[in-house]
Amino acid sequence: MEEKQPKKAKTPVLVETQTVDNANEKLEKPPENQKKLSDKDMVATKIQAWWRGTLVRRALLHAALSACIIQCWWRLILSKILKKRRRAALEAFSREEWAAVTLQSQARMWRIRRRYCQVLNAVRIIQAYWRCRSCASRGFIKGQYRVTANQLHLQLEILLDSGPCIVTECIPFSIKE
Repeated sequence: MEEKQPKKAKTPVLVETQTVDNANEKLEKPPENQKKLSDKDMVATKIQAWWRGTLVRRALLHAALSACIIQCWWRLILSKILKKRRRAALEAFSREEWAAVTLQSQARMWRIRRRYCQVLNAVRIIQAYWRCRSCASRGFIKGQYRVTANQLHLQLEILLDSGPCIVTECIPFSIKE
């Protein structure tokens, strides 16, 4: 049996190919309308090419120097901006630290003052009690106290008909830092 093969569609050739040899020949042949240059024209062409190269190098050097100047200026501006930012951050940190220290100091002072007022009130109550008692028994009370940073020294001397009574107390403050 015969097998039928599908017909291949012919695609048109879009690009003409040339051999490498033909392409090289076309490149090597100078155009016929180009005249042979004289020695003076060749020298003039070389001088013109040198001059154009010099101008291009000069322009590139000028552009590079200008870019360098702009970069130096920009680095200076950036360093000033960073210096301002660091200064502002340092000042903000300083203010926060100062506020925290002040707040802690005020809290400690308030606690110590409250404890001192409690002790002073207790001393007044004791003094009033003993004064009333001494008046009732016709005795005499002599006392002194001294407050230091962390304790109260209290010394009472009570003179009654039955004899002297000396009370000495050292009351510590419960202040924790």
